[in-house]
Amino acid sequence: MMRNKDQYSVAVRKPDGEIEIRINEFHSLASRNGVAKLPLVRGVVSFVESLLIGMETLGWSSTFYDEEDSQEPGAFEKLLTKLFGDKAEKVVMGVTVAFSIVMAVAIFMLLPYFVTNFFRNYIVSNTLLAILEGVLRLLIFTLYVWLISCMKDIKRTYMYHGAEHKCINCIEHGMDLTVKNVRKSSRYHPRCGTSFMFIVMVISIIFFIFIQVDSPILRVAYRLLLIPVIAGVSYEFIRLAGRSENPLVKILSIPGKGMQMLTTKEPDDDMIEVAIAAVEAVFDWREFQGYPLYEEEEEEKA
Repeated sequence: MMRNKDQYSVAVRKPDGEIEIRINEFHSLASRNGVAKLPLVRGVVSFVESLLIGMETLGWSSTFYDEEDSQEPGAFEKLLTKLFGDKAEKVVMGVTVAFSIVMAVAIFMLLPYFVTNFFRNYIVSNTLLAILEGVLRLLIFTLYVWLISCMKDIKRTYMYHGAEHKCINCIEHGMDLTVKNVRKSSRYHPRCGTSFMFIVMVISIIFFIFIQVDSPILRVAYRLLLIPVIAGVSYEFIRLAGRSENPLVKILSIPGKGMQMLTTKEPDDDMIEVAIAAVEAVFDWREFQGYPLYEEEEEEKA
């Protein structure tokens, strides 16, 4: 999947070997609401919108393989169709995204806090407890990413993820978007969503070191209330890292890019072809690289 401004494309290699491409319009809330453009706020908006688009594209791509092994809709699916009609799929997607966010908050934000609470009788320093909680959060996240990477389907997803990164790096380094050039491009990119999640974990450590309260209830409440703020700060850092050549910013970006060793894998040529098709559906890389028009005209005459 590739997104460019108000368009995003999805390319899928169908079971018969052909590449199917779909282009959709997506007008971000930031383009319709001035408040959504504000720093910190835009990070939260972008995160939620990315989740929605990601779930929708995965759902569409899976339909090609559902056709190969189609089954009679279950009772729950029939009930949803009866209640919501054509909007049933969107309702399911919305519920899935909401459930995913709740589970992510519970596992990666609240679980480390409650585990760390067992050490309060042995560790007096709240700063050390905050660091311990943050380290535990990073370990849980890393373990989760590693475990799902062992699944066959997820491994293929990570290979496609690597193909997306390699295409963008190929273009940004001024090379023609060909399978050969993409293959030798890096699969790591500073604006990756994996880096975003890792930075969220790191910045949460900083927040919880400086914002401390005695009440256990308030400690939990603060962790929930500060999630949008932490996400917003992390988003701004990722934006900066993607544009800045500052050595310090590059150093701070290294751990997040290191996490991409787990969430991206080297793709095969077929996957690279799919990624190239997705890019070219919504982005004119030749114009981006400043190809002169007269050269194209000369080639057509030849």
